[in-house]
Amino acid sequence: MTSSDAVLSAADVEQFLERGYVRLRGCFTRAAAEEHTRLIWDRLGYAADDPSTWELPSVHMPPIQRIDVREFAPKAWRAACELVGGAGRISADKPYRWTDGFVVNLWQDADRPWRPPSGESPGWHVDGNFFRHFLDSPEQGLLTIALWSDVEHRGGATFVATDSAGPVTRFLAAHPGGLLPAPDPDDDTPVIPYAELGRQCAEFVEATGEVGDVYLIHPFVLHAKSQNVLRRPRFITNPPLTLAAPMRFDRPRFEDHSLVERVVLRALGVDSYTFTPTRPRAHIVSEMSKRHERMRAEERRRLARTSPPDS
Repeated sequence: MTSSDAVLSAADVEQFLERGYVRLRGCFTRAAAEEHTRLIWDRLGYAADDPSTWELPSVHMPPIQRIDVREFAPKAWRAACELVGGAGRISADKPYRWTDGFVVNLWQDADRPWRPPSGESPGWHVDGNFFRHFLDSPEQGLLTIALWSDVEHRGGATFVATDSAGPVTRFLAAHPGGLLPAPDPDDDTPVIPYAELGRQCAEFVEATGEVGDVYLIHPFVLHAKSQNVLRRPRFITNPPLTLAAPMRFDRPRFEDHSLVERVVLRALGVDSYTFTPTRPRAHIVSEMSKRHERMRAEERRRLARTSPPDS
């Protein structure tokens, strides 16, 4: 499963199969991160050195610019390819790009005593608020968490439920008609019961680390926003990786299954599984996407005010 030029070690592979994630250290430099994040405060309209201006405890910023992962963070690119079965299985129409859609955590629930992650933690979810979810969905083939700031314990690190791929996989398999990420009055598709699935979990980590670290996480792993009681600004991004085609769990040769697909097969306790959706795939215009359109307009106005005039 590994070769001399592989990024992932045998231990990394086993961890991904067992716990649904790997952490890659030093995928990009601190200087590169500073350049990529240099407009955050201007876009937010906050002063970095004045917490009294930090109106919101956390902000999911809209993406404006995109960077080519292959050039910017080649180790992360190669590891992602190893997890999904090769570069050929990544969508050419929607290539793997990182953005400046920063998820900023400044003081989330800082006024409350620290609560470690548990099955009762609020906000468990899987990413993908823009499509109807199936067991084989290609829209979110892998979750990325890139750290653009140092992220410390109790400092807003993403909570990850490392034993959640099993319950989520089995729930998706039991609903071939698909599931919605959130209620929709115009769609009778059931909603993923995140809180119920979270309560089935007992193993958790905080996605802490240093600038340049990257977590690659199975798309069926539950995760959640956490408190930032340290009140130190935390910047991450969580771009999806889109597959070229739906996942397959019945490939003629078991070894042709990607590591992402093998996690599903492990959860189902089989070496092969034929899955056929019973309803069409559907794109969803999420409330977040609507909110991001408004935020982009606000950010452009702020940047226009802070940009120096042409000389």
